Amino acid sequence: MSLAIGIAVFQANRFSQYEEKVENLRELIPICANCKKIRDDEGYWTNVEEYFKVYEDKEFTHGICPECAKKLYADYL
Repeated sequence: MSLAIGIAVFQANRFSQYEEKVENLRELIPICANCKKIRDDEGYWTNVEEYFKVYEDKEFTHGICPECAKKLYADYL
């Protein structure tokens, strides 16, 4: 393999790795560590349910996990 071909292959592989990293960053969702609101692309903060309904075309069902049920309803369990 010539040096030029080797360099081209190396650069193509490197570019592919950068594309993958950029795609992974696009998948990150900025969420408030306290209230759990999500910041959209325009910089507005909205609650999780509304964000997914608008941007991901998903809806939530609500329930209570066992850990929270113990905290909230310990007197009844």
